[in-house]
This record gives sequence, structure tokens and C-alpha cells, in this order.
Amino acid sequence: MRGNELLTIGELAARTGIAVSAVRFYEGKGIVHPIRTRGNQRRFLRSDIRRISFALIAQQLGLTLPQIADELRKPPEGRTPTSEDWARISSAIRRRIEVQMARLQRTLDDLDGCIGCGCLSLRKCALYNPDDRAALNGAGPRFILVSRKVALGLD
Repeated sequence: MRGNELLTIGELAARTGIAVSAVRFYEGKGIVHPIRTRGNQRRFLRSDIRRISFALIAQQLGLTLPQIADELRKPPEGRTPTSEDWARISSAIRRRIEVQMARLQRTLDDLDGCIGCGCLSLRKCALYNPDDRAALNGAGPRFILVSRKVALGLD
């Protein structure tokens, strides 16, 4: 295959190891953008092999398809992304993952505090009773006696 040839949908599917229907799915999500022939058949650029491969890897890393499509809009369409393009994309994804990791770590810390506190009143629980708002509704296990929404005065 010469470098300037376009790929059929079947060729792109074979090169990326996915089904033809998956190529159409990624097209619908804005990951790839086929060129239409006069006969309305899809033709794909060779760079779309890397775009789909990137999408498959990024999904495994936990990125959503809208996030992936957003990152893939950054390099110029129609050329294979360069190492500099991938470095920029990687940096943006790394920042998202670091924010997500920090959020998960805070959740783990809160969870450890909640399990470790052992109080039935949940007075210290930052997850379910911030600032001991349930105490305003009386003593006892307010979350068992009434719904969490009522106990926190959110109804």
C-alpha cells in the first residue's frame, strides 16, 4: 500500500483489529472522519489507523469517548500525529488522570475515617453528615429512622 492511498472501512477495521461496525461507531463519536466517494462509500486516511488505536488505548485508561474525540481534534486532520502531538495529548490526559487520582484519594481517606470512627451517630462522618447536620433533627441513628434527605434537611 502506498502512503497516499485511502483505506476502505474493511481495511481500516482489519488494520486496527476491530469490527467494521466499530469503525462506524467511532465515526459516529467523532474519532474518525471518512471521506465519501462519488458512490457514497467511506474512505479513511492512513492516519485513522493511529486515531482508532489511540482511542482503544485511551478507553482502557478510563477516558470517555467525548474526551478522546476532544483530544483528537487538536492535531491537524489528515496527517499522522507527530511525537510532539502525542506529547501534548499525553500531557492533557495525564492532568485529567492526576485530578481523578486526587479525587479518589480524598474519597479513600474519607472512607477510612468513616469506617474507623465507629460512631453510630455519624457525628464525624464527612461523607454522609458534614458538620453534623443530622444532629439538628434529634438524637439517635437519624439515617436509619428517616431518609438521608430528610435528616440533612434537603427535602
